[in-house]
Amino acid sequence: MSTQTATLLGCGDLGSRVGLRLAQEGVSVTGVRRDAAQVPPPIRGVAADLTDPDVDLPDLDADLLLVCLTADGRDEDAYRRTYVDGMLRGIEAVVRERTPSRAVLVSSTGVFGDVEGEVDESTPPAPSRPTARVLLEAERAFAEALPHGVVARLSGLYGRPHPRVVDEVRRGDDHDPGRWTNRVHRDDAASALAHLLTRVDDPDRLYVVTDDEPCTSGELRALVAAELGVPWPTGDDVTPVGRRLSNARLRATGWQPEIPSYREGYPPLVAGS
Repeated sequence: MSTQTATLLGCGDLGSRVGLRLAQEGVSVTGVRRDAAQVPPPIRGVAADLTDPDVDLPDLDADLLLVCLTADGRDEDAYRRTYVDGMLRGIEAVVRERTPSRAVLVSSTGVFGDVEGEVDESTPPAPSRPTARVLLEAERAFAEALPHGVVARLSGLYGRPHPRVVDEVRRGDDHDPGRWTNRVHRDDAASALAHLLTRVDDPDRLYVVTDDEPCTSGELRALVAAELGVPWPTGDDVTPVGRRLSNARLRATGWQPEIPSYREGYPPLVAGS
């Protein structure tokens, strides 16, 4: 029986976490990154800038494909170079010989825009920012190139040492304490993506990837303030606003978070993880 293969178009922090999980399951993993020296073994690194149309990409034959790119800028043009043009260039190199049996694109819940209330996969996207509109464009280009592909819309990632919210609490910043903050730990995001690549039979075309229980900005800052030992209002009198994401469809596939949510007692934020 031949070894299953996987290609990661984008092998930064999140892509590497997915690739290492796949490698632990015996998958032969190739990661495409501008600097192949930063690809962690046993993932095989391929050095390539997908945003450069003059780069000749090698054949990237794979059973499993994960598109997990990171733009080199925050403007609309940088997003399109990476998430649309770069993605399609990478997919073309993957499908030269055959189409992968499973393909997953990492997108963002930012494509939902400023919608209020409960949000799930049935909620129509309404991106309000130019960069979010490019991400939605990328989703549609991905679906056209790989009709059987799966789009995973991730909420805000956390889990790196010394998150930004620690500095915000030290400064006393909380401009919108009632705003829902929908987040997912990087390890949970990686486990969800690996799950969609390998564990789900006949997956849906779209999943929201987020943890079990969002909390408000004020609640999050109160948790951090308690760890720092600084006073902070509880925010009990604040009415939550914004979007509250559901992971019910992903949960129904058998996936579950490994890291407790903020409300469930996430490990210390100040120290990071």
